[in-house]
Amino acid sequence: MAEVERISIRGGRLIDPANRIDREVDLHLADGRVLAIGEAPTGFEPERVLDARGLIVCPGFVDLSARLREPGLEQKATIASESRAAAASGITTLCCPPDTSPVIDTPAVAQLIQQTAQRLGFARVVPAGAMTRDLDGKQITEMAALKLAGCPVLSQADRPIRSAQVQRRAMEYAATFGLTLFLHPQDPDLTSGGCAHEGRMSARLGLPGIPEAAETVAVARDLALAGQTGARIHFRGLSTARATVMLAAARGRGVQASGDVAIHQLFLTEDDLDGFDANCHLVPPLRTRADRDALRHALAAGEIGAICSDHQPHDADAKLLPFPETAPGISGLETLLPLALRLVTEGVLDLPGVVARLTVGPAEILGLDLGHLSPGATADVCLFDPNDCWIPTPETLLSHGENSPFLHAQMHGRVMATVLDGHIVFERMNDR
Repeated sequence: MAEVERISIRGGRLIDPANRIDREVDLHLADGRVLAIGEAPTGFEPERVLDARGLIVCPGFVDLSARLREPGLEQKATIASESRAAAASGITTLCCPPDTSPVIDTPAVAQLIQQTAQRLGFARVVPAGAMTRDLDGKQITEMAALKLAGCPVLSQADRPIRSAQVQRRAMEYAATFGLTLFLHPQDPDLTSGGCAHEGRMSARLGLPGIPEAAETVAVARDLALAGQTGARIHFRGLSTARATVMLAAARGRGVQASGDVAIHQLFLTEDDLDGFDANCHLVPPLRTRADRDALRHALAAGEIGAICSDHQPHDADAKLLPFPETAPGISGLETLLPLALRLVTEGVLDLPGVVARLTVGPAEILGLDLGHLSPGATADVCLFDPNDCWIPTPETLLSHGENSPFLHAQMHGRVMATVLDGHIVFERMNDR
């Protein structure tokens, strides 16, 4: 990583939703911090000048869910490969779920992941600590120790706690330490054995279904327990219209709850399972067009505060079995930005709205002072060309995961440079 300390980014359209900035203006960075917006301070001499004319300049993106596969599943991906892909995608902060091997249920594992990412220097990795030991849903972890070890949130990844009593105790304990719980809204009994949304397409294709109630039952339970305990909860990866209505109603009652949506859920539906494309095998499953439209509406209304990649890289063999036996998940880091920009093209959000849900929105959910470019803020910056046209292929992706239904689809919007803590960690400015 180049040791650049003083950078001027000139002539770009600066979008910083946290500070309600959207105009062409210069940005100056020094010593890993935002030094000034507009005129450079007297005596400031940049070591590097980035010509951002025609580009969008914004805070670095914050991704609430990206599996890096290390430790434990390095045959799929590594912290090195995926953080490098994140840098090329304008993502400066990644939250990784705790379902590594070993599980992130001790300070030692949390610190190992952070130290590895820091040594590599491509992206900031913040681990989500496990709510229960080994994610078994039974014995609560030492949450205070995990918080001190750098885990800003706690999670069960995609292994929800069956016992409402254990869930309640986990919420009470987390509330004591001011920790947000990332909850995967999925009833394990209603989900068991399913691989597609229970509906028209699953019946036609003969695939075991996952009903809408698998999500709404879990959302109802967790909202009730959050109201009872005063815990702060976040639903990681909503997929149904009814769940968004339930979340909005609970927030209106004062329950401390938030939600995000994976970018692919805003575009793909159960119809994309036609042909048994294993890259569309997801958890939660792709649902109906009505659900997709409701997710878009909730995002525009601010009830869903963040968009994430839900990045899950797999080796090729994991997607070669019959559809129900394939591993679920999409490799999503490098298509996060261009897909999000489609929301602008399709009139769902304006450009500042998209940037907000990729920056300050997820940063606030994590409780981190990131996602904005206030003077003195951490100098995490993304420069992208919203009009650059490109096609993702296995050869062009940096992630080790090539499992994406968006391969070979034309994309608009590409990152030109990424700055992390004041250092340029990715650049393709010469390709303009």
